[in-house]
Amino acid sequence: MGYGADPAPVVDQLIGRDVIVVAGNHDHASAGIMDLEWFNPFARAAAEWTAGQLRPEQVRYLAGLPLVREEAGATLVHASPLDPGEWSYLVSARDGARVFPAFATALCFVGHSHMPAAWICREDKRVEFAPGPARLTLHPGRRYVINVGSVGQPRDGDPAAAYAVWDLEAASVEVRRVDYDAGEARRRIHAAGLPAILGDRLLRGR
Repeated sequence: MGYGADPAPVVDQLIGRDVIVVAGNHDHASAGIMDLEWFNPFARAAAEWTAGQLRPEQVRYLAGLPLVREEAGATLVHASPLDPGEWSYLVSARDGARVFPAFATALCFVGHSHMPAAWICREDKRVEFAPGPARLTLHPGRRYVINVGSVGQPRDGDPAAAYAVWDLEAASVEVRRVDYDAGEARRRIHAAGLPAILGDRLLRGR
């Protein structure tokens, strides 16, 4: 949401499904409840364009999304469980280590940086950082912050879409990658008149 050429159909897909969604910074920007000065010029232009594509009921849906949800023993938040409305990035080992006191569940799923990563708080409170994990086995007594990456606009050099599968029975989280037609997505972004870099970067994963 916020970079692609089809925001209205994407929101319709969410509204029409029984899914758990939390608000991201681009959702707030598109709904007019966030100062666009926070964004770089390309993201700002995309947010302004996106806002013009949405119907009133779609804007209301985005504006009503919560910043944080707890479901099945996991905390869900777009940016950080520590001051979620500040839209802080969790990128380094230190970034993730400092947020564990901000949530009570064993698991916390985030996105925002568009880079898959995991922070593991061991039983002795020591925090390990694992950038780009493929699969994690979840151990009782340990706590985890997991960045699931992004579908589109990746930042880790891999153009493939990223998502995570949380298997409660197997006590595991697996970050998976799947190829999609990034070239067509780029074409549609260009055709919409959005900043060209937003389409071009899809092919580079940067």
